Amino acid sequence: MSRLVAAGRHYHHGQLREALLDAAAQLLEQQGTQFSLREVARQAGVSHAAPYHHFEDKHQLLEALAERCMKAFSQAQTAAAQASTPRARLIGLGTAYIEYAAAHPNAFQLIFNPELCRPGQTSVLTPYIQADHALLAEVLAQAIQAGDLPGHAPEALGTALWGTVHGLAHLVLLGQVNLNDVPTVLDSLFKPVSASSMTTQNL
Repeated sequence: MSRLVAAGRHYHHGQLREALLDAAAQLLEQQGTQFSLREVARQAGVSHAAPYHHFEDKHQLLEALAERCMKAFSQAQTAAAQASTPRARLIGLGTAYIEYAAAHPNAFQLIFNPELCRPGQTSVLTPYIQADHALLAEVLAQAIQAGDLPGHAPEALGTALWGTVHGLAHLVLLGQVNLNDVPTVLDSLFKPVSASSMTTQNL
């Protein structure tokens, strides 16, 4: 009996799937998606056949891995949207979006991979995408009501903000924009805070 097969028997059935995803996540961080199921098995310390107990092929494994990454991505944004004002919440959302991309560039590319998440088609990522869009729409509506943003085309504005944040994420990854400058850059998108508003906020 090989060492790898013996090691694989230490996993219960449910634990094996998570162990394989853990191994795939490590390889994703190191080299992107250019790995094989055989490499995932080796990283997890199990037999080469073990991944096929849970995943039909690499595509199915990447779907499950993308769902895990998308969950972490969404949780980071939700946590960042707990600020006290709509303006701060929107800046927090955008900053968290870009910080995730900077910290996990390969995972960021994975969750936007068109082979895994085709526009207009349902996938395992759909519930997270819908939740993110709903959160953006909620905070955007609050910012419009507060007078921080124009309100004549909220849906188009939401798309413009998403495109801006996504573009900034790529510029940060390319080293063209400093990550520390992101909150200031995002704040510049809003209307200037009036003196009366500043007085009200300081009370």
